[in-house]
Amino acid sequence: MANSNVWDAEWEVSEEIASQLIYGQFPQLSSKPIRSLGHGWDNTVYLVGGEYVFRFPRRKVAALLLNMEGGILPKLAELLPLPCSKPLFYGEGSSEYPSPFLGYTYMPGTFPIGLTDTERSLSAAKLGEFLKKLHTFPLEVAREHGAPKDHRNLNDIAARKEKMLRFLSDLKKYVSKEEYTEIEDYLQQLDLERVQPKEVFLHGDLHFKNMLVDETGKISGIIDWGDMNIGHPACDLNIAYSFLPPAARSSFFAVYGDVDEETKILARLIAVYIPMLILLQAASDGDTNIVDEAKANIKRALAD
Repeated sequence: MANSNVWDAEWEVSEEIASQLIYGQFPQLSSKPIRSLGHGWDNTVYLVGGEYVFRFPRRKVAALLLNMEGGILPKLAELLPLPCSKPLFYGEGSSEYPSPFLGYTYMPGTFPIGLTDTERSLSAAKLGEFLKKLHTFPLEVAREHGAPKDHRNLNDIAARKEKMLRFLSDLKKYVSKEEYTEIEDYLQQLDLERVQPKEVFLHGDLHFKNMLVDETGKISGIIDWGDMNIGHPACDLNIAYSFLPPAARSSFFAVYGDVDEETKILARLIAVYIPMLILLQAASDGDTNIVDEAKANIKRALAD
């Protein structure tokens, strides 16, 4: 039977299988307990002894990118002003689970869920600095390690808008009439059809479930780099709209640098698009906290 949702897993890895794989291939970890940290679209995640995080791909596309992560992430650690995942353990699949997997240093922090505007504003300059540095990573180095060109055709706003209207129909039963109308009106009024292509090195999947904050609510790390690619900077700049309140965006761009109007339009569109997808999966999983945060991301992205 075909998968009914784009986020459905091609492979599942239970805690029992994860334990067998980790302890069998890395016996030095066998005294450390393992517990689930949940899953996203691409990976199931386990915490080992409070020191290491292991990501097990749920889909073939995620498995293909592990070698890229292993080559690029150590280089990024030297460049970026925020901590990022560092791969340490390179695992191989088995008869019970066919994919390679990676273990990383554990990064403390929590997802930025339910933060106030004041708390979010604390991270504006740091996020601007982070993306400014990330987007200067040499493209030739990224390509050498397998970073693909963005396959999502983000420059085509008209196609993205059409896709989002279809997703909006699926969302209708999970959002209020006012929320539905706000998103629909935004999309219908969007008349730019395409932006000029640009190429920088991207995280590629920057949203609240791939960001960590400390006890004050300030950004403390960026995780899940499996979608690294070369494409339009608006893909990552979406967080200026989905994560930051309107009053903090000037501080972000003052550090990141000047951005043209087309890029801002695309960044805002992605800032609505990604939370729509997160909302759909969270609603399917019955995760009301993520549903509420995704809705708040969309509302923030649409605010001026």
